[in-house]
Amino acid sequence: MKNNSPRSLGISALSLILIASASLIAQTPSRAKAQESYSKGQNISPAYEGWEQNPDGSFNFLFGYINRNWLEEPDIPVGVDNSFSPGSEDQGQPTHFLPRRNRFVFKVRVPEDWGDKELVWTLTSAGKTEKAYASLRLDYVVDNMIIASETGALNAGFSTPASRANTPPVVMIQGDSVRSATVGQRVMLVATVDDDGLPRVNRSTPEPDTSSAPPTLSAQQLRPPSRITVAKVNGLHLSWFVFRGEGEVMFDPFQVKVWEDSRTGGNSPWSPLWSPPPVPEDMRWEVGVTFDRPGTYVLRGRADDGGLYGDTQVRFIVAPIS
Repeated sequence: MKNNSPRSLGISALSLILIASASLIAQTPSRAKAQESYSKGQNISPAYEGWEQNPDGSFNFLFGYINRNWLEEPDIPVGVDNSFSPGSEDQGQPTHFLPRRNRFVFKVRVPEDWGDKELVWTLTSAGKTEKAYASLRLDYVVDNMIIASETGALNAGFSTPASRANTPPVVMIQGDSVRSATVGQRVMLVATVDDDGLPRVNRSTPEPDTSSAPPTLSAQQLRPPSRITVAKVNGLHLSWFVFRGEGEVMFDPFQVKVWEDSRTGGNSPWSPLWSPPPVPEDMRWEVGVTFDRPGTYVLRGRADDGGLYGDTQVRFIVAPIS
């Protein structure tokens, strides 16, 4: 005979609750682990971003990486743990790795008769080896719109006449591309940037004098996020960073980050509430650089208008204090 007493029903309901609770508890550690982030101790994964064709018929393979740490910036010299194949193990890749996701970091040129071969970048860090495989597959071709979209300047599948007309800024370092310095010596880097001014900012209406007013936030800054992908603030700026070299390098003024720091106050175009610094009237950017230890360094300067970028670099031979 079927028992439909309240006591029987109560026990069944309680059993279901206990089973459901146990299931949630069992799943919690794996879910929590999937959401963990790390300041150090994690590995770096190389990334193949795609390819572009040059006017002479050759191709550029575009690479980036993800450093799974928020703070640690490992140094991996060119060699068995940081190499390319086939061909030369040194293809101009970084040896100093900034935190988190770094897209379109460097290019490797290959000849027009490359065919269906693969170029492989191998990185070993934190006890793990990972590879990025570059090829001329048609689904990996990139253009300016794809770059702007991948870096977060545009929503996927969205563009405007201004974004389609935008061209990359051109940055030029003044002085020699190879220089000498001494530990503790402050040296100056001066670079000029040639940019088409896109995307334009409408300045037809004079801006009010807010020098003595309390800080305010724009409507864009107050608007909740409208997408789940990475979002980037447009605005021309030039940032210097360490591309190769072991040691602390101090930049003055403090440089806007070139990696995707999405935390509020992160001094990054991917940070909420970030706004680009003022553009020098003569388009000359000056920065002081100080090295804390001897060695060979490659410093890279990236001019970024929000959608597209242009790079330059300087190699420093840093001697110890005599």
